[in-house]
Amino acid sequence: MASYLEQNQERFLNELIDWLRIPSVSADPKFHGDVLRAAEYLKARFEEVGLENVELCPTAGNPIVYGEKIIDPTLPTVLVYGHYDVQPADPYELWTSGPFEPVIKDGKIYARGACDDKGQVYMHVKALELMNQEGGVPCNVKVMIEGEEEIGSNNLGIFVRNNKEKLKADVILISDTGMLSNEQPSIEVGLRGLSYHEVEVTGPNRDLHSGLYGGAVANPINVLCKMIASLHDENNHITIPAFYDNVAVLSEQERAELNRVPHSDDEFKQSIGLPATYGEAGYTTVERIGIRPTLDVNGIWGGYTGEGAKTVIASKAYAKISMRLVPNQTSDEITQIFQQHFESIAPAGVTVVVKPHHGGEPVVTPTDSVAYKAAADAMETTFGKRPIPTRGGGSIPIVAMFKSELGLDTVLLGFGLDSDAIHSPNEHYGVFNFLKGIETIPHFYRNYAAATK
Repeated sequence: MASYLEQNQERFLNELIDWLRIPSVSADPKFHGDVLRAAEYLKARFEEVGLENVELCPTAGNPIVYGEKIIDPTLPTVLVYGHYDVQPADPYELWTSGPFEPVIKDGKIYARGACDDKGQVYMHVKALELMNQEGGVPCNVKVMIEGEEEIGSNNLGIFVRNNKEKLKADVILISDTGMLSNEQPSIEVGLRGLSYHEVEVTGPNRDLHSGLYGGAVANPINVLCKMIASLHDENNHITIPAFYDNVAVLSEQERAELNRVPHSDDEFKQSIGLPATYGEAGYTTVERIGIRPTLDVNGIWGGYTGEGAKTVIASKAYAKISMRLVPNQTSDEITQIFQQHFESIAPAGVTVVVKPHHGGEPVVTPTDSVAYKAAADAMETTFGKRPIPTRGGGSIPIVAMFKSELGLDTVLLGFGLDSDAIHSPNEHYGVFNFLKGIETIPHFYRNYAAATK
């Protein structure tokens, strides 16, 4: 006889597809109504799977969708976190199908938010439905899904600080990360922090004719490019003074352990169409992604970029610059030293303004906790192979915030893959991964409840 999951997997997929059709882009005000529709959709699904006290909790921005199932106050409580907002889909022309017109091709769901994070959030909703059909949820659960993760979660910290009793729990469970492969599961135990800025370089008081003025005035675009180029040396080491002062240095044994994860530089290069790897000298690809800080330009613009030619020296040039941080670095510290340094290297003839955006702290979560073991055992049950603990290169700033505000560690039980193209055109999520998540999550609850009796 087919299991409940097998019997209902088509419905589960169709419900997710309906949710993915809603363009809940938090960064663009024109989608604000759609963001609210996405929240309402999720609220209705919470109610359908038996969560109680379901509500849209208002914030100064987008609402937080909350629900809970308290079966016995003496039992442990799992607090599930995720987000229903998605990245902008631009550039639309690079999508092979509409970013908000989900399709399933080659066993993958193609849509913005398919993996990050609607698909992974919806696994938890359907896992609750599955548990209800198989004897009920074995411990208490609270679910909190926000709508501003992709723009820095500015209001989440305020909500958490004001609702500590409401959110009281024993562990945080998040599926907003990935694993090594469908054949070799893994659980991320480390995340990098973030310091994000926009810089503005201003030269003349208006755009100038490049023939009449070229060679006699500082060109803001040229200057900006030189300033950015100076931020790395020939070994791709970041040149900002004091940048590395507090970076946690791993022992040779710890580095060797980190490099035990299955990794092929050839497959890595092939997967993203590159002839060679690139990065800080003296470190492997795994180390560059997991334990070393970075500095990257995320966007740069200025002057004339339309069709044909326009010979101007632009009045202004802009760039967006982000730094990924590692343990012992703090976003406030790095924001300050970046701002001071970037303003100090500006040549005469231009003025520079650095506008900090959002930041977040790096985090390492324990691998010897009851909750981590419950997750590892759950993955071993459904994948048939023990997951490997890994350190991820991305950032989930709220993990450190949950630790500081609620005193709770987080288990990052993610089912995405590096190849899922999150934040890029043609984002997708494997049907296998979606269903495997729904199958695995109930085992986590059972293991955790049994181990904490």
